[in-house]
Amino acid sequence: MGNVTSNVAAKLAFFPPDPPTYEVCREENGKLVMPGVTADKNMDVNLIDTKGGNKIVATFWRHPFARFTLLYSHANAADIGQMHELFYELRAHLRVNIMSYDYSGYGASSGKPTELNTYYDIEAVYNCLQKEYGVKQEDLILYGQSVGSGPTLHLAARLPKLRGVVLHSAILSGIRVLYPVKMTFWFDIFKNIDKIRRVTCPVLVMHGTNDETVDWSHGKRLWELSKEKYEPLWVKGGGHCNLESYPEYIQHLNQFINAMEMNSIRRSKQLTPNPSITEPKHDKCLRFKKRVAALKKGCCIVPKNRSS
Repeated sequence: MGNVTSNVAAKLAFFPPDPPTYEVCREENGKLVMPGVTADKNMDVNLIDTKGGNKIVATFWRHPFARFTLLYSHANAADIGQMHELFYELRAHLRVNIMSYDYSGYGASSGKPTELNTYYDIEAVYNCLQKEYGVKQEDLILYGQSVGSGPTLHLAARLPKLRGVVLHSAILSGIRVLYPVKMTFWFDIFKNIDKIRRVTCPVLVMHGTNDETVDWSHGKRLWELSKEKYEPLWVKGGGHCNLESYPEYIQHLNQFINAMEMNSIRRSKQLTPNPSITEPKHDKCLRFKKRVAALKKGCCIVPKNRSS
């Protein structure tokens, strides 16, 4: 019974668009591109090897004055070719870089979509962010929409210095989308209800009150279980796939990013060491004493670059 239920949950979890909504081409100079996305969009296309033996497509949308990088894990019935407009908007309004990717078996990514492969996928993308773009944990925010909350919380539970997490129409677990069970079974998939307890950074939960695909109770419970809660966004009348159309969506996201930026500034100040008496900074005090002594003797010291 367990295997049957698990297989049913897995089949219901993944609906890659067929055919894919985009393709990836390699130019004569070896650079990967997506036809239709012009160079002025400031987007890199990456083909990344995963631990599962697949090659997945990831796109890095660069902002020239980015505050953070958002690693976006999308829902189960889309590929990244359908999401360009959203990424333009998020990058511009939030002032962040965005790394988006397709799961194994989605879009131009090879392989088959499975729970384990999504974990391999996000780990590989995170490694790419570190090695190719120099992104640190403390400058990274993970964003998971619907089924994308699974790989998001899988990675978030392993990164103690992560800046933040956004859960958009997230699930408690695969089986709980089908049945209102009270306990977690070994054959369940995407056991977010257990992993959220191991996330130590601030968590923003957004969910529509009229979500008929993943009940609002999933979002509320995930928020309750978060260690470091950020004010949630319960979109009145919102469904499962339309939260972006509500003005409060981008407003609340921006507030969250602003709050994470303030946290980052405060942490930087806390980590800045107090100067010791042996540091060169105290030479300024010595010079100031010499100026005072000179003034007492009737001398006038004119600072450099200052006219009399």
